[in-house]
Amino acid sequence: MDLTHVKGIGEKYIELLYKANIYSVEDLVSYYPYKYQLYEPEVLENSLDGVVVTINAKVFDTPKVSYIRKNFNALRFTCETYGKVIKVTIFNRAYLKPHLTIGKEITLIGKYNSKTNTFTANDMKLSKIEDKKIVPVYHLIKGIKNSVLTKMIENALKEINTFERVLPKEVEEEHHFLSKKESLENIHHPKEMELVKKSRERIIYEELFEFMFKIQYLKKLKEQEVGISKSMDLRKIEEFIQTLPFTLTGDQRVAIQDGLEDMIEKKRMNRLLLGDVGSGKTIVATVLMYANTLAGYQSAFLAPTEVLATQHYYSIVKLLKDTPYSVELLVGSMTKKEKENIHKRVQNHEIDILIGTHAILNEHLFFDNLGFVVTDEQHRFGVNQRDLLKEKGMRPDMLFMSATPIPRTYALTIYGDMDTSMIKEKPVGRKEVITQVLQESELKIALLKVLEEIKQNHQVYVVAPMIEENTENDLKDVYLLKERFQTAFHGKVLVEVLHGKMKKEEKQAVMNDFKNGDIKILIATTVIEVGVDVKNATVMLIFNAERFGLATLHQLRGRVGRSELQSYCYFICKEVKERLKVLEESNDGFYISEKDFEFRGEGDLFGVKQSGDMTFQMANLKRDYEILLEMKEKVNDFISKEEYLSYPYFTKIVQKIDFRN
Repeated sequence: MDLTHVKGIGEKYIELLYKANIYSVEDLVSYYPYKYQLYEPEVLENSLDGVVVTINAKVFDTPKVSYIRKNFNALRFTCETYGKVIKVTIFNRAYLKPHLTIGKEITLIGKYNSKTNTFTANDMKLSKIEDKKIVPVYHLIKGIKNSVLTKMIENALKEINTFERVLPKEVEEEHHFLSKKESLENIHHPKEMELVKKSRERIIYEELFEFMFKIQYLKKLKEQEVGISKSMDLRKIEEFIQTLPFTLTGDQRVAIQDGLEDMIEKKRMNRLLLGDVGSGKTIVATVLMYANTLAGYQSAFLAPTEVLATQHYYSIVKLLKDTPYSVELLVGSMTKKEKENIHKRVQNHEIDILIGTHAILNEHLFFDNLGFVVTDEQHRFGVNQRDLLKEKGMRPDMLFMSATPIPRTYALTIYGDMDTSMIKEKPVGRKEVITQVLQESELKIALLKVLEEIKQNHQVYVVAPMIEENTENDLKDVYLLKERFQTAFHGKVLVEVLHGKMKKEEKQAVMNDFKNGDIKILIATTVIEVGVDVKNATVMLIFNAERFGLATLHQLRGRVGRSELQSYCYFICKEVKERLKVLEESNDGFYISEKDFEFRGEGDLFGVKQSGDMTFQMANLKRDYEILLEMKEKVNDFISKEEYLSYPYFTKIVQKIDFRN
């Protein structure tokens, strides 16, 4: 329903609501309070000093305003409450002065000091609250006061009489939920917090039911997709595995087996390969690309950056050097002539495996018979981008890889529309990275280790949170650190910087010099978080580590410890946060992600989701995980019995999902 139907919402407010992504009456009533304030007036004599209280009072004299500094004022007046006259101060409320006439009845919220007989208010209501009152508080929408927004929502609720059913009747009855209308009225105009709690619970169930429906329906569609049943010579694949310069771990073997079984089946592969940094996901993908090529089909390997694509290219060429198969690289920085040559060779099947960036998605690139697509760091590509590549072949098998560690239990749920393989073991011979959290005053400990490793001809990463100095904070920047490291080592070792604002050629040149061992200390931003692989780098220092999440720090740490050499990582902090100690305890990305989840909730952690809708208004995957599992079961039943066909709400969702795929 259009917002113009709501009393009190004119063109000015409609514009402001649109900016807050509120486009309809339904959107408006779904804009929930993020907290509630409880006002329960009491007698001042019964309150404790320094404790926030709510009192009713009557203005006793004309208020005075004093300006302490620019944009900071104090409004002072006396008032009478139950026969007692007190002095009141409230800050930055000068605009209230005209409303505070002598004899005006008001409500004050704040702290009382009996020794000085003063009341410092943090809030004030220009009317008397007679009884207990629960006031919803909304996230501010620029240009709309909380009280105005409350009134808008109240009027909007009057316009809606019926709501489309989301929860199956059995779920509503099982949990004795109030109706949707009653729930919304309780949430926006609460009388009792118990009713608010029960009403919010209904919305949480609805959100998680809808979310799981999208995932499970998508899975149903993908299970129906017919792929290519490939003929596999398993003996030759095993012979290729035996030529690899290392022994595969058990997890890598299982992941390869999962992929081969997918390829042999007629059902199209739709598999996610989750593995910690440095766990050897690329080897799994290479073996599967070899198998695909052996079956007569082409493969495409999509990486998010040129640095990563180039790195994959060199490592895969090395692994396939004794095979007759052609591997090529396609990236945006190539010349038009170079790209056209690659396009022609791909179309003529002169190239078996094409590795590249977004350049592979070019509409003028045609494969002869694309049978297998690998997408690395899959969350960095949008659904539409991946679909472009998917449609370049006759429904090729799809393998999505991610080193973004998320808790195992949550991965199995939120990636419910995909088959999942996990690599938990480290490659044979790898050592745990020795990690230490240090205060800035202890920096010398890390510098001595840097010196020791450079003497052994090893290399060092230094990570800074910023590119350039910012006067508004005291965070370390790459250029400041470059200057300091050059001074510390008397200019005897080559120190260089790497960051996202550099030109592609500059970045590539720096990375080549670092890989070749010419640059001994590389000072970078988090641009090195994914994909940079220099086995000779054995030390990492991360400055202002307290500014990063555990998952990001673990990803960064994964740039060292990529060979049999012992490696070290130091987190340099202004103040040591307890959560960082988790990184000293463990090198297991999945364990760390569990702890990160405990500290931060889902937040960015689930920005990795590639299907469905994670924009929950009330649900919280950490807090409500048990409800999520319950809804998964209900949804499976709902889909298997095709009940959704009689729900207009879900038939609309189905149309959108079918259209996208």
